[in-house]
Amino acid sequence: MQVFKFGGASVKDGNGVKNLAAVLQKVGYKNALIVISAMGKTTNAIELIVKNYFENKAELQSSIQEVKKYHNGILLDLFENEHHQAFKKISVLFNELSSFFKTNKSPDYNFVYDQTIGFGELVSTTIISEYLNFIGLKNNWIDVRNYIKTDNYYRRANINWEQTQSLITSKFNKNTLNITQGFLGSDANNFTTTLGREGSDYTAAIFAYCLNAESVTIWKDVPGVLNADPRYFENAQLLNKISYREAIELAFYGASVIHPKTLQPLQGKEIPLYVKSFLNPENSGTKIGKDVTLEPMIPCFIVKKNQVLISLSSLDFSYIVEENISEIFNLLHLYKMKVDLIQNSAISFSVCVDNIYNNLEKLLHHLKGKFKVTCHENVSLYTIRHYNDKSINQIELGKTVLLKQLTQETMQVVTK
Repeated sequence: MQVFKFGGASVKDGNGVKNLAAVLQKVGYKNALIVISAMGKTTNAIELIVKNYFENKAELQSSIQEVKKYHNGILLDLFENEHHQAFKKISVLFNELSSFFKTNKSPDYNFVYDQTIGFGELVSTTIISEYLNFIGLKNNWIDVRNYIKTDNYYRRANINWEQTQSLITSKFNKNTLNITQGFLGSDANNFTTTLGREGSDYTAAIFAYCLNAESVTIWKDVPGVLNADPRYFENAQLLNKISYREAIELAFYGASVIHPKTLQPLQGKEIPLYVKSFLNPENSGTKIGKDVTLEPMIPCFIVKKNQVLISLSSLDFSYIVEENISEIFNLLHLYKMKVDLIQNSAISFSVCVDNIYNNLEKLLHHLKGKFKVTCHENVSLYTIRHYNDKSINQIELGKTVLLKQLTQETMQVVTK
């Protein structure tokens, strides 16, 4: 078994879908599973639909129609006439989306988000499955929600591994080309759940683990894993090989090319992960695996923007000890703050967090009851693995440094 994952950028238009087919024909697709994300910026467009549902119902239907129009344009690029069954299947999916908003009774944003956001993946995989069949690449479309089971932690669900393994083992047909959705699962009540943004990579790893796959390949619009995101850093270089451990470190610190949860199941069964270019599929790309060292050994840069730096100190200059730190972390957990950096001294404690669930104001109100609180919003957290003086100077130049932390292999700095 091979598992391939194609992201939204690779299938953003008709030419992208045709290129996906060409990649499969070049590299082989026998006994393969293809995991596919929503097309282009569809996830962002559906997030706007959800926003309109809660805040601007007058725009709800027009925002749904915009997404439908985008996908119909892709259908027209791929099929010879509008009578192909793909058009009807996509229309049915958009009718389901509209119906959900008419019948939904839940006021919970996270629940509504998960019931709707996955239509991007359902639509993209339906279009691609139909197109591959149309050109003679026979395949089986499967609904990932019938295979990956989770809890009901909407927007960042946790996998029920035992149930997922059982379903994949009993229901999955290894002897054909299968197409499925990334990012999605379902809970015990069969409501849709999501695995977190960029969770399609994780989907590929879950299937690879449960199927004992030979390898996973993530197809990107870059030549492989780079030592920096070219959107934010100049002269990014290709990393030819990375160990699981190094890749997990990079993912933990926020390297966007790999989802943080993707690597653990692959490492558990020593399944190699390849990151390759869908524009140059025959190039070797990057291999992530066991017993390989970083090649070449150069500094790796990661930036996380729109972070929040919270600095706490005791009101009476007493020490911040285990009891205080325990209380702080309980509050961070309560308000669903993702912690990216911690620093503490005798009477102060600083934490850099990602305010994913927009609970910052509630958290600060709670903290101010016991601590003196300073808060910096919209800061950037830079991480350098295998840093040197030149790389540190490159990051700090022209910025205000709010916090800095160095260990033997990693430097982190929060800047404004």
